[in-house]
Amino acid sequence: MDWSLTSPRFLTTDSLVGCAGMALVLVGAAVWTTDAQAQVVAMTWEHSRVSSITQGATPDVVPEEDSAAPTEIATDIPARLRRQQVNYSTIESPGTIVIDTPNTYLYLVLGDGKAIRYGIGVGRDGFTWSGVKTIERKSEWPDWLPPTDMLQRQPYLPRFMAGGPGNPLGARAMYLSGSAYRIHGTNKPSSIGQHVSSGCIRLLNEDVIDLYGRTHIGTKVVVLPMDHHNVAQADLAPKPVALTRRAIFAPSLH
Repeated sequence: MDWSLTSPRFLTTDSLVGCAGMALVLVGAAVWTTDAQAQVVAMTWEHSRVSSITQGATPDVVPEEDSAAPTEIATDIPARLRRQQVNYSTIESPGTIVIDTPNTYLYLVLGDGKAIRYGIGVGRDGFTWSGVKTIERKSEWPDWLPPTDMLQRQPYLPRFMAGGPGNPLGARAMYLSGSAYRIHGTNKPSSIGQHVSSGCIRLLNEDVIDLYGRTHIGTKVVVLPMDHHNVAQADLAPKPVALTRRAIFAPSLH
C-alpha cells in the first residue's frame, strides 16, 4: 500500500477538506479551553481580592471597628467591665441611661443611690459626642445597613448584612432619636472598654440583651462628653468614718 504524499489517498478533495475541518475543530477547542481557563483564573483572583479586602487582609485597607468581623468569644473581660450593681449618685430619674464616655461605662439608674453598670465601647477620637436622646426604636438581632458616611470612608463594606451572630450590631439594638447612633451588641467583645466606634455605644451581647429587657421606647439617654473627667461615681462607695474618742463623747448639739 502506497502511503507517500503523492498517493491519491492524500490528494483527493474530500481528504483535504476533512483534514482542514478537523484542524479547525482542534484549534477551536484549544481556543475555547484557553479562554475558559482564563475566565476561571480571573474569577478566582477577583474572589480572592474581594475576600482579602473585606477581611482587612490588605495592608493599606483597615476596616473600622463597626465593620463586619469574625465573631469573638467573650473571655478575659476585666472585672470592672462586667455587669454589676453599684453605688451611683445622680439627679437623673430611675430608668434613665447615662453614658460615661471617658470611663467607658453605661449606667442604668435604679434610684436610691444605685445603678446597674455595664462596660461599653465608645467612639474613637473624632467620633465622640454628647447630648440627651431617647430610645425611639428597638430591634432584636438587627440587620446592618452601614450609613452613607461610613460607606464613603469604606466603599468595600457590604450595603446590607442580615442579623445574626456575625453581624457587628450583635444581639440587640436600641436606636437613639434624631441620629444615626445606636446602643447595640457586638461580635467583638475585645472592643469593650475601648474607644473604637464611629459614635455608637456597644455592649457585650449578654449585656445588651439584659439592658434591652429593662428599657422601653422613650427611655431617656444622657451621653456625657469626653471632657467629663470626674472619677466614676460608682467607684466612690461610702467609706467608714474613723471616730476619735473625743468625737464619740462630744455632747450633742440637738
